[in-house]
Amino acid sequence: MAKRSSLSIRIVEGKNLPAKDITGSSDPYCIVKVDNESIIRTATVWKTLCPFWGEEYQVHLPPTFHTVAFYVMDEDALSRDDVIGKVCLTRDMLASHPKGFSGWTHLMEVDPNEEVQGEIHLRLEVVPGTHASRLRCSVLEARDLAPKDRNGASDPFVRVYYNGQTQETSVVKKSCYPRWNETFEFELEEGAIGALLVEAWDWDLVSRNDFLGKVVVNVQRLCSAQQEEGWFQLQPDQSKSQRGQGNLGSLQLEVRLWDETVLPSIFYQPLIQLLCQEVKLGTQGPGQLISIIEETASAECRQEVATTLLKLFLGQGLAKDFLDLLFQLELSRTSEANTIFRSNSLASKSMESFLKVAGMRYLHGILGPIIDRVFQEKKYVELDPSKVEVKDVGCSGLHRPQTEDEVLEQSAHTLRTHLMALLSAICRSVRACPAVVRATFRQLFQRVRERFPTAQHQNVPFIAVTSFLCLRFFSPAILSPKLFHLRERHADARTSRTLLLLAKFTKHPRDHFLRAPSKPKETKKAQRLSSELESSNAVLIPRPASAQHCSSLILGRNLQGQQNGSVGGPDCRQYGHGGLQGQRGMDGTTTAHCAPGRGADEGLHHQAHRHRRKGRAGPTAGTKLPGTACQGGTAVYPQDQRQRPSCVLLQETVLLPYH
Repeated sequence: MAKRSSLSIRIVEGKNLPAKDITGSSDPYCIVKVDNESIIRTATVWKTLCPFWGEEYQVHLPPTFHTVAFYVMDEDALSRDDVIGKVCLTRDMLASHPKGFSGWTHLMEVDPNEEVQGEIHLRLEVVPGTHASRLRCSVLEARDLAPKDRNGASDPFVRVYYNGQTQETSVVKKSCYPRWNETFEFELEEGAIGALLVEAWDWDLVSRNDFLGKVVVNVQRLCSAQQEEGWFQLQPDQSKSQRGQGNLGSLQLEVRLWDETVLPSIFYQPLIQLLCQEVKLGTQGPGQLISIIEETASAECRQEVATTLLKLFLGQGLAKDFLDLLFQLELSRTSEANTIFRSNSLASKSMESFLKVAGMRYLHGILGPIIDRVFQEKKYVELDPSKVEVKDVGCSGLHRPQTEDEVLEQSAHTLRTHLMALLSAICRSVRACPAVVRATFRQLFQRVRERFPTAQHQNVPFIAVTSFLCLRFFSPAILSPKLFHLRERHADARTSRTLLLLAKFTKHPRDHFLRAPSKPKETKKAQRLSSELESSNAVLIPRPASAQHCSSLILGRNLQGQQNGSVGGPDCRQYGHGGLQGQRGMDGTTTAHCAPGRGADEGLHHQAHRHRRKGRAGPTAGTKLPGTACQGGTAVYPQDQRQRPSCVLLQETVLLPYH
């Protein structure tokens, strides 16, 4: 039998924080420490005194932990980060809230005398004497002391106080795990009711000694026990009154503690066999255990239930069957196609967990190079005219700053470049996608098509697949790369904005760029830019005869597509994007694609680095350019953008696996 504690932590937001920068604002982030050991760092929210984080974490801890502390910090680029304040929750406080601690708490000032960690090993005993008993205290060793010196260690020694007397150990240099093995004795008066105080200090030659923690021993209780030995947790010095309460702002938290007892695996075998039997039989079986679990699981614990069940069935080799059963149960309750998998049901939560477990390496292969490029370039990207800051961009020439329209055009070009790289990576990644993921998506596609078989719902299976792959997997990873282990640190303000826009575009590849102008500032050039984006999206949508034809066509299997991309239609002639599918295929023979270009007054061909209003003429219509490998190349029909959603390519590339 094993025991463990689990913490569910949600850092919501802060308010009324003090300004730490000369701009009158702060760049706050949070650090979570368990017994003074850092385990979590949130993203930095730039230039605000009321930050919102909304980050959730699940942490497994030993049952012996004592405190959980939340530090609000202000990030500085040129100096050490400033400490704004902290909130400290003890284990006893969390245990007194079975449903979890939730609400606003005032930030407290961080006192160096309270920042302690580690334990000290003491042997305490009452020794009978001729005239009076004596109190003997043996200071043996300490561990995990706080490093107070620049070399990352401390020079610890111990002071022992009792009845007005003080004794000290020797100093152990440069160690956080010192050994002393020194013994001190004090005369114990009859009926003594005082306390024995043991303090650990860091010795400094020039400055004042640093406090490392203390232990207070009840002498009356020790007299009753006669002897006591063990490791004692070092406690902070709270003799000084708390300062700064209410002046440092507040932090909203949601923290819940679970104490779990894990029995030997043999005790769980009957339940596991019952669950596996129901999953194997599916909806044809008489069991309703999965349905009961889904109905009784509360919204707060549904994610944990989904993750636990998924890991169980992955270990049994039944993950695909388990998800298929959840798909059928979810679809049986869905009457409207536009609400499919929109709720945080057990099926949605289980699929999210499945993608994170089975598809994480695949995700890193797809997004890793793109995320690294975004972090390295640190380009200024902004599509909202009301938020454009020309001063952040620099100059396009020696003496002329960029105009707002130029910033918008360059931003759209940067985002388009990243998105094309993402789509291209997905197109080339079919064989890298885990077989169990492809099989699960194929099963999902089939179940949705069986539930909504009519012609008016022909796009629903694709939307269902995209809702998981893009909306719940790719997009969150782009938005928060650190949470998906794509980066070691959170992004700065400029990179975060680029990732946010790219994540939105990944959810809905066209909607965020094709909005109607909301302000007079959006000139004809911005509208022409939107037209370009629309054309570039139209090119990426294949024209399949059926779903099976589409999956085979995009994946380059079984069907021989046309060996040349089509000449761009009227909508894409202006920008010369015709035949892009033929240009970048999967594998097979080399092909070519046709690309109508623009005139000299319209700009460059789409393969050039950027579009300019005045530039060289692009290739004329019908000119064939050498393409790369493409076994299942297909004609491109821009007019199909009105019939198929623009995100079809994402699903059809990886999601419908080999037949």
